[in-house]
This record gives sequence, C-alpha cells and structure tokens, in this order.
Amino acid sequence: MTSLQEPLARYAERLHATVDPGHHVASPLGAWLLLALCGPAATGAERDALADVLGMDPSDAAATAAAMLAEPHPLVPAATAVWHRAGYDPPGLADWYAGLPPRTATGPLPTQDALDAWAREHTLGLIDRFPLQVSPQVVLALASALATRISWAEPFDLAPAADLGSASPWAGSLTRVLRSPKRGHRSWIATTDRAGEVIVHMSTAQPAATKGGRAGLAVVSVAAAPEVAAGDVLAAAYRLGAAAVAGAEPGRRSLFDLPLGETALWTLREERVRTRARDGREERHAAVLPCWSARSEHDLTGSRLGFPAAVRAVAGADAQAEARQAAMARFGRYGFEAAAVTGAFAVASLPPEGWARTAELRFGHPYAVLAVATDERRDGVGLWHGVPVFSAWVAEPEEPSAADLADPS
Repeated sequence: MTSLQEPLARYAERLHATVDPGHHVASPLGAWLLLALCGPAATGAERDALADVLGMDPSDAAATAAAMLAEPHPLVPAATAVWHRAGYDPPGLADWYAGLPPRTATGPLPTQDALDAWAREHTLGLIDRFPLQVSPQVVLALASALATRISWAEPFDLAPAADLGSASPWAGSLTRVLRSPKRGHRSWIATTDRAGEVIVHMSTAQPAATKGGRAGLAVVSVAAAPEVAAGDVLAAAYRLGAAAVAGAEPGRRSLFDLPLGETALWTLREERVRTRARDGREERHAAVLPCWSARSEHDLTGSRLGFPAAVRAVAGADAQAEARQAAMARFGRYGFEAAAVTGAFAVASLPPEGWARTAELRFGHPYAVLAVATDERRDGVGLWHGVPVFSAWVAEPEEPSAADLADPS
C-alpha cells in the first residue's frame, strides 16, 4: 500500500457509514483532500481531531495532498479552491493562505452562480451545481472537485438478465446485462476477513501516456453473500481494489477447492478440455453484472468526518461548519464516468458579514464498486497509484442505454 491507501480506506468507512445506506456514490478522496488542506492551520484539539480523521499527521496529509495536486492524474482531473468574504481576516488566515498548494484557487467569495459554474467546469460538466448555498453568514468557502470519463480498454458483451441467476432479485426486472469479454478483464473469487467469500471483477480504462510511463483507472466490483452488511463489503472492496491494481489477488480461491453447482454468487461447472495448464487443471472466470448510475448528495457536517474541526482550524473557534458532497457515477458497456464536488463553508455566528473450472460470477444483488487510479512509471509508481477515487454501493441496476446497445463497430 502507498501511504494514503490505508488512511483513505479508514476515512471511506466512516463516510459511507454516515450516508444513505441504499444506492449511492461518493468520493471519500474528495472530502479527504479538502480536510488535508486545512491541516497546517490546526493546533491543539483541532489538530488531534484532524489527525484521527485523516489517519496521519495533518502536516503529512497536507504534503501528500499538495504533491497529488501538483502532479494531477491524467484521467482524474482534480481541483481545489478556498475563497473568503471581503473584510474577513481572522488571525492566521494569511499564513494559511500562503502555504496552500499553488494549484489551489483563492480569492473573493464567489456568487452562487459562479460556484455552480466552478462545479461544472471542474467535473467535465457532470455536476451542474455546487452542493451548498451561499448565505450572508458565509465568510469562508472550501471546495474540491474530482472527475473522470473513461472508455474501457475492452468493452463488455451483452447478456440476458436471466444470466444473473435464479436467486437474483434483478433477473426478472431487467432484460439485458453486461458480460465480461474473454480478454482484457479480470475476475476471481476471494476470501476476506470482513465479508467472507466474495466475487471480484475488474475492468480497466484505455491507459494514458505520461512522461514517465502510463496512467489508468481500474473499476473493481465486489459482491458478497446477500446477508453481509454493506459496510463490510465496501471495506473489503477498498482492500481488494488497492491490491488488484498492483497485480495481487489476496485470498483468491482455487476453483478446484470449491463445490460444483450454483450459489447466490456464482455457478461453477466442470468440463473436459484440452489445456496447456501444467497440472492439467485450468481455471476460467466470467462475470455478469448490470449497468448502473447514481447521483447522491451527502451531508458531511458530522464531527466524525472532520469538517467542524477543519473549519475551526482555519476560521476560528467560533466558526460553524456546513459541509456537503455532490457525486455521480455511470457504469456501462463501453465506459465509466464519475464526478464529485465537496464543499465546506465557515459560517460566522456573528452579525451577517459574510458561505475452466468456469465460474460465472453473478453480481445479481447489491454490491460495492471502487474506482482506483493507476500510475505506473519506468522507475516505480507515482503518488496516484492505487489511490481509490470513487466508491459506490449499487442497489438500483439499470437497463443498458441506447449507446450501450449500439454496435461497437
């Protein structure tokens, strides 16, 4: 793991536990980056609170965020901003401003229309409004934005929804779903500490060339038995996703150690084939999963997510926090797109001044999805490698869109 993967997994577990437990998407990374910018301003109790939430020393978190923003991932545009109301100048604000990453925009507090335009500009137009509303009491605003729009290196095939299996509640409500192609995707069955046996599918974007190598994005879907809690499946996804982009498959089960037949997660069959496998036992995997999309807004004001401490650190002990995130994602036959805008306001409590065996893995009931950045260099890996960018709990599948049904030729 890189230095950020474990702290971000811990923060993601907190964030997902506080939001709507149903169908949703979020960017724990977008919230974490915003908190990290506030780290250098924190002292005393606020610094301790931020260290706990960030999972590392606030100064180290700020340095990590600054390094990532200074060298943005080519497939995941990222932006941050800090604005303040004219005449608002608490002690230490100027010093904190001076230490912000050079790519962080600063200036006067924008109007609501300007904030909405900033959200659109920095999310490839995927999010059309800022998640908070400016009021006269807002004296300081912080924002982060992340977005991606990728095409799969190998698109999915289409399959009848019945292939999700007789136990799937979605098999009867959909007509068509996606099937992984024979090449270019990875699937396996794994045993995890938190979620028990799970099925895993990973599809990757067409990579982008960088000066030192290439960068990409992998989308990892993880499903457990229907009775396993969403939080445990998401936690397993964060750990499996980070390992998967490094080429590892921790907890992988051999298909020859599993009983033949059908479960809620897979169907396993055996047949005689000609194979070049050294021991004469070949393992094959395929995955069947639905298209899906999600739009979510999350209230991040709770103390467990760190924004009250962060706002007090930069705006003074009397400041109150408002924090929200707007996020969206869409997963289809040919690609994936996602975006998130996280906003935090410091609200002054003052007079207004101020905002083979062949296993067919069936994703036929709610499951977790994680989008993980890759950043491979000739001399190793970059800061973004293995960093989860978006995560989702998929509970509302969709039919393939007209674009998904189009012939790829």
